[in-house]
Amino acid sequence: MRVLGIETSCDETGVAIYCSQHGLLANVLHSQVALHAEYGGVVPELASRDHIRKLLPLVNTALQQAHLTKLDLHGIAYTSGPGLIGALLVGASFGRSLAWTLNIPAIAVHHMEAHLLAPMLDVERLQLPFLALLVSGGHTQLIAVQQIGHYRLLGESLDDAAGEAFDKTAKLLELPYPGGKELAKLAKQGIAGKFHFPRPMLDKPGLDFSFSGLKTAALNTIKANLPLSLQTKADIAYAFEEALIDTLIQKCRRAIHMTGIKTLVLAGGVSANHKLRATVDAMMLQEGGQAHYPRLEFCTDNGAMIAYTGCQRLLAGQSETLSIEVKARWSLIENNYVNYSR
Repeated sequence: MRVLGIETSCDETGVAIYCSQHGLLANVLHSQVALHAEYGGVVPELASRDHIRKLLPLVNTALQQAHLTKLDLHGIAYTSGPGLIGALLVGASFGRSLAWTLNIPAIAVHHMEAHLLAPMLDVERLQLPFLALLVSGGHTQLIAVQQIGHYRLLGESLDDAAGEAFDKTAKLLELPYPGGKELAKLAKQGIAGKFHFPRPMLDKPGLDFSFSGLKTAALNTIKANLPLSLQTKADIAYAFEEALIDTLIQKCRRAIHMTGIKTLVLAGGVSANHKLRATVDAMMLQEGGQAHYPRLEFCTDNGAMIAYTGCQRLLAGQSETLSIEVKARWSLIENNYVNYSR
């Protein structure tokens, strides 16, 4: 089965073609970073308009890259949530309409399920069940994956997501947009021990997260050390990154002990953080387990993960009606399509 995947949930237009027999055939991406940089964040209306301009040319490029025509497609997958409503509507309307024109099935894909399954673009089979830590600008969640299509939420952020905390703290440090990546880069120049930030909610039972207090601690530290030298900024960045990563690691370790599951998938934009990956690897070695990550180009939003996830759902017999529905907020657990009991 050859599936065209369309991703337009926020500020990247991604298009890819995945084949159930031959794997990824094409993957093209247009980033809007330069468009939104002068505003210091994503402007929804500008994002939607840019998706409209770029989507059809990217689809044509992907088909050329795969040496296919539209008539060679067997299904179309598109992101239907969570995300920016206007941006989602661009991809969903285009995808559903194209599928109707070609008389092939269409499938709506949950953005976070696609992130969760992104490592499978490179790893043919993951040992089931496994744990997944989804860390992005909008989500921080620990998920138990019994099998593809059956997910159980173990814990999530009660306020800011990890990626959101990265971006907001980077903005406080007056770093360029997008800030999370710049903060991680600056942290490499920081000196350990210069500052110490709290590890939120580690003193409480359970697997939920909270990062707003960590962001506030960074703000208070910045105010107390004005004017900031470049080295002080680096030291604050180091302490912030260390506290956030330590919090994620300890929650993952707790999840492993609670469930007995020793396979961990790390996915979402923050999973590209090299220090986080190295720390996860060290923790999993101690626990006698194994971690899996998406390829770096598949950590951020992309069409490949949508095409892959859509292909799995189409193969499971799912498809959409002619109605088009998108959701700004959408629980991954509501998206289960496999009934499973251990």
